[in-house]
Formats: sequence, C-alpha cells, structure tokens
Amino acid sequence: MFLASLLLATSLMTPAPAPRFSTPFERDPHHNTTATYAECIGFYKELAATYPATMQLREAGPTDSGQPLHEVVLSADGTFEPAASRAKGRPVLFIQNGIHPGEPEGIDASMLLARNLLREKKLQALLQQVTVVIIPAYNIDGMLNRNSTTRVNQNGPAEYGFRGNARHLDLNRDFVKQDSRNARSFAALFQKWRPEIFVDTHTSNGADYQYTITLIPTQPDKLGPVLGPYLQDKLLPALYKGMNQKKWPMTPYVDFEGETPESGLRAFLESPRYSTGYAALFNTIGFMPETHMLKAFGPRVQATYDLLLTYLETVAAQAPALLAARAEADRALAAQTQFPLAWALTDTATTTVQFRGYEAGHKPSAVSGKPRLYYDRTRPYVRPVSYYNTARATATVTAPAAYVIPAAWGEVAENLRRNGVVLRSLVQPLTGPAEVYTIGDFKTTPRPYEGHYLHSQVRMLTTPEPHATLAAGDYLAVLAEQGPAARYLVQALEPQATDSFFAWGFFDSILQQKEHYSDYVFEDLAADFLTRNPAVRQQLEDAKKTDAALAASGPAQLEWVYQHSPYAEPGYRRYPVLRWLGAVPR
Repeated sequence: MFLASLLLATSLMTPAPAPRFSTPFERDPHHNTTATYAECIGFYKELAATYPATMQLREAGPTDSGQPLHEVVLSADGTFEPAASRAKGRPVLFIQNGIHPGEPEGIDASMLLARNLLREKKLQALLQQVTVVIIPAYNIDGMLNRNSTTRVNQNGPAEYGFRGNARHLDLNRDFVKQDSRNARSFAALFQKWRPEIFVDTHTSNGADYQYTITLIPTQPDKLGPVLGPYLQDKLLPALYKGMNQKKWPMTPYVDFEGETPESGLRAFLESPRYSTGYAALFNTIGFMPETHMLKAFGPRVQATYDLLLTYLETVAAQAPALLAARAEADRALAAQTQFPLAWALTDTATTTVQFRGYEAGHKPSAVSGKPRLYYDRTRPYVRPVSYYNTARATATVTAPAAYVIPAAWGEVAENLRRNGVVLRSLVQPLTGPAEVYTIGDFKTTPRPYEGHYLHSQVRMLTTPEPHATLAAGDYLAVLAEQGPAARYLVQALEPQATDSFFAWGFFDSILQQKEHYSDYVFEDLAADFLTRNPAVRQQLEDAKKTDAALAASGPAQLEWVYQHSPYAEPGYRRYPVLRWLGAVPR
C-alpha cells in the first residue's frame, strides 16, 4: 500500500511528456516564450521528416549569419515547385517571419500553422487550393543575437532576437540595394515563386489602443487599376470579416501625424526598400500585419496565427478571382510605358475608421517634470477617425525601348539579374539614338542610413545623343522582354525614383571630378575661350544677372567657364546608364 502511494505521488510530481510537435510557446504555461533558431529549424526538420508527401524544408541560399535561409513548402499532394503549382491553378501564399526577430509572433504562429495544416483534416483541404511557402526566420543573424532588453516598449516574450542583422543592417530597408546575403537569397526565392500574396509579420511601435493586431496592406493606388480595386473591394473586406469572426477586430496600421490617433490614420507608403513595396513592383499584393507591442505575447501569437489562417482561407475562397486579377495586371504591365517613380498621400481623407482607442492626456513627467503624454485604459472609446489612403504619383517617366548598362558596372547588372531582369550582353558595337542624363542637383542625408548616404530630390538634364555608340560587352535591358520585372527595372535605373540605384549610391563615383585646373593657369585659357566664343560669354553675363553669388565670386565664374568649355570632364555627373531609343537588335 505504501509503495503504491509512493508511486502515485511520484507520478503526480513528474511532468507529463510534451505532446509531439508542441512548440516552446505552447509548452510555456504563461505563453511568453518564443522559439530559438535551433528550436525553430529543428521543429520544421522533424515535421518534414514525418510528412514528406505534403511538406518540404529546403535551404534557399546563404545569410550573413553563416546559416542558410530556409524555405518551407506545404502542398496537399506533393506539388512543391512553382510551375506545377501554377499548372494546378493554385495561388501562392508566401509568409516571411523574423525580419525583425524582436517581433517574433510570426515565427511561433507559422510553426503552429504548418503543424496544424499537416495534421488537421479540416485544414488539409486548403492545401488543395493554395500552395503555402514559409520563411521560418529571415533575419537569422538577429534571431541568434538573443536578449531581453532591446525592445524596451514591448510586453514579452521573455527573450527575443535583435532588429539588426550580423552587419547591423535593418533588413526591411534592404530589398532594393541588397547589401546583405539575406536579401540576395530572398530575391532569388521570391523570383522563383513570384507569389500572389506576400505576408511579412511584424510587431508595432507607437500609440496605445484596444486592438491586438493592425494591418498594413500595399497602398492600393500603387497596385494599378486591376489589383488595387481587387485588394480594396474583395480581399481586404474578406480579411477583416474573417478576423472579426475569430474575435480579433482589426484596424489599418496606426500611423498618424498628430500626437494621437484622432488626428487621422495615414496609410504607410512603403517604397521598394521595404518588403511589401518591393513585392508590389512584381504585381504581388503585400501585407505587414503588426501586432500591438503592449498586448501580452500569447494573444499576439494567437492573433497572428488566426490572421495567417484567414489569409489561407480567403485566398482559397477567392483563388479564381485573385489569379484572374494577377494575370490581367501582368498583361497591363507588359504594355505599360508610363511608370510612377515616387508617391505621396493626398491631403483629403479617403474614408473614416470606427477606431477603438483610449482617451489620452498629459501629466507631469516623473523624469523631467515637464508635461508628458499618457493613455488612460480606463477610458476606452469607439469613434470615427479620418483615414488617409489615397496616393498620387509625384514623379513619372516614359520608359525607353531599353536601358544600356556599361560593362564596367557589373555589380549593377548582377543586382538586376538577381531580381528577374533579362539582360543581353552585346556581342558587337551598336550605334543609334539614345538619351543621357547629367545629374544637376540632389540632396544627400547628412548621416549614414543603412550603410549609405541616401540621395533624394534628384534633378537631371536630359541630352539626346543621336549617334550613341554601345560597346561590345555592354548590357542591354529591353523593356519589352522584362515581363514582371519591367517596373522593377525602371524603378532601379531612373535616378529620380525614391529607391533607385542612384539614390542608394551605386553610381557615386560619377559625382566626383577626377581632373581639374590650377586657377592661375586656367585664367588665361578661360579668357581666350570667352573671346573666341562670345555666345558663351553672353551666357555667363546672363547667369550673373540671376545669380548674385555667381556675380560676386571670381572663382565661381572661373568654374562656370570651365564647366561650359571643352576642358570640362565629360564623365563628371554623367549618369552611365543610357536610355536607348533606337531599334533593338534581334
């Protein structure tokens, strides 16, 4: 009797073994734990080994951490390749997690989603209609740099990763410049799948409010006349309805210009440096779900899981309409000649949102004694708030027949190819009409931004070259041959685009003169040049009348003459990429 009682007591004190395929998040009774990198990849490896007919885990290229980027593919019948998936009429839902590993809800939610899709019969039917691709952890570097302090505003988990990667880059600013190996591997994977829907999971910063989860969709005007209305009229309403049914009311991402959300919510105009802005260039509808940092980690993971499931359910239900809209957008892109390069929100509200917030006020700061903002959770409200979600293009360009990238700029060609651009290498010289840009003026950030001194407000002079000569070995990017990459090509190579290669400093060497003059020597040459060229002298006199600084400065006038003389350096500020206007060789 005593032995039996002892055995019973011992069994009660011994924890029951964890169910197979339970996650660290589930095993924590407080639901305040996120998986480590080893736990995450180990979990997917075990799933793949157990369910090889419906899931594959593959290495998809290197990252700056030294660890490989992984690709999880889920399919009901072993359709693990893009072409086979498309042949069966299945849209691709591409989920990326851990770009900011301190915001890890998607990492844990995707582990749960993958397991449940493989094990629960009621969910398996969804994989007959949609192919799911998951990047378990994108910023592996930051995920390995685990701590519990850097997300000072955030309510859990107990430990998490760091925002920067191994090179201290914010990877959600790296999708055009692709400084990181992570971004280069992502580009290859994205171009391989070219998903219809892309989801990049995040956690918010900012105001306090009642919602557990908010949503940044691609701004619809940037998606064009087919995908934009589809997103606005069909996809978003279904997502919001699905989340309401799961008891997670959503709102657009809480970004505003005033002190509190009542000043009006503003759509996030994600340029191509961001994941969803990059995706939009290829007619992929992108989303950044943002859970609220002040809610507990458990509800944030559950809300993210339910949103990912809602995406899957919605894409499955709308698959024919989504595929048709995507195909029509691709056809329109193939015929497009005018391209937007920069965007701004209009000052007129698009609509109103019944916003669930908290009343805000001010009280003396315990640190400074000065007034500080606070939100009063004992005073919730629901009231209409203006939502600004209409954008207009602030810069556009008519694309040329082709762009010409000189052979010397091999790294530019490499970046273009990685992102789906088709390049021809000329086998013999070619002469014909073209246009060349000279960079007139631009602004540059006074401090480094993501490893670069970013240029903006670029102004160019366009000069026709009726008999431009292209050398053998130069690269020709013919617009008509680009397919889905056409918009990316234009955005990358037009200097005035927000995230052009020029803006990111790819061509900075042209902005420095390599030859110059000694003033006392050039004074006599300049005087002789003006004597022999009275029209140029008149231009100088006219310029002095409108430019007081020029009129007051002898050295400035000497420099003006130099820049308008045959002695000026021909390559200085000459943008090396030509806009080819002639016939394209077969």
